[in-house]
Amino acid sequence: MVRLLIAVCAAAAAVGTSAPAAAAAPVARAACPDPGPGQLRCLTTYTPGATRALADGPVGWGADDLASAYRLPAGAGPDTVVGISIAYDAPNLEADLATYRAQYGLPPCTTANGCFRKVNQQGAAAPLPTVDIGWAIESTLDVSMVSAACPSCRILVVEGNTPGFADLAETEDTAVRLGAKVVSNSYGAREGGASLAYASHYQHPGVTVVAASGDSGFTAASYPAVLAATVAVGGTSLARDPDSARGWAEWAWEYGGSGCSAYIAKPKWQHDTHCGKRTVADVSAVADSLAIHSTDVGGWLPVSGTSASAPFVAGLYGRSGRAGVAQPADLYAHASQFVDVTTGHNDPSGAGKKCGGDYLCVAGPGYDAPTGVGVPNGLSGF
Repeated sequence: MVRLLIAVCAAAAAVGTSAPAAAAAPVARAACPDPGPGQLRCLTTYTPGATRALADGPVGWGADDLASAYRLPAGAGPDTVVGISIAYDAPNLEADLATYRAQYGLPPCTTANGCFRKVNQQGAAAPLPTVDIGWAIESTLDVSMVSAACPSCRILVVEGNTPGFADLAETEDTAVRLGAKVVSNSYGAREGGASLAYASHYQHPGVTVVAASGDSGFTAASYPAVLAATVAVGGTSLARDPDSARGWAEWAWEYGGSGCSAYIAKPKWQHDTHCGKRTVADVSAVADSLAIHSTDVGGWLPVSGTSASAPFVAGLYGRSGRAGVAQPADLYAHASQFVDVTTGHNDPSGAGKKCGGDYLCVAGPGYDAPTGVGVPNGLSGF
């Protein structure tokens, strides 16, 4: 909160007493700044000043839209524990989650009813880490997307003291120790020796680990998504299409991450030919313009990032009843049960120029790196 107040005061001072100028259009920005060495960055983009009051309602895709687009089943599902690995504290997280769930008619998920739990990286309810508004927006997005995917799942949020490799690795272990069968990670860093030293913390027998593929388009593969034991989730853009049988159109999100690892050996279940090592991503879901409610920035706002698609997919694993059993290889074995995304690219500089029009950054029939095997079509693929 202190960081936010400083920014607001600085902006006010810059205005001065001159005659008012025409207001500039709000500009989207990353919720979390580029990290320093040994740190990871949350993968959420939002637009300051684009919030709406509670009475005005959401802007962006909501839980009902996602249920329609991905043909999610009606009725209650299992109460799988979905872990959220995150940095810093989000003080209004439970209240914002309550607002989101009430808006979309989802059952309450609270500390009191045992559905919601928030702990520090050692697993204790207190003391919690310091507050960071950017990471708080990320936390709010995470719990909202898990809720949209699996309203019956229990949510365990484990907050690291910092976004450092070691602290977030500990949150992963703590989430597993406290019963999570699937753990979502909405952060990333360029793969390399320093990050890969913590790879073992993202591999636990009987647990499905999910991570965002990144928000920088086709580039160096993102850790921890690049790990062979991790389900790497890419991003798409979504639109209603009443003329189609599905009722929706979907294409590769322009900023969704994909990459070819420089370090991780090719898993035996990956058979694409233009990357000799691990290719990211494995699967995808919408990452563009999701509605959340954040008290920290003033209400409802649309956010984007593969840090939306990753917890959504984590929630689908929880709802499928196969969390902990399912691993990345299963997605490829069940590829026909996903909706293949065949259009779009994740090269903001041009339509696939960055990879020469290759499947590594351009969506097409079958597997491609921006969207993986495709997007969910119910729960059968999980």
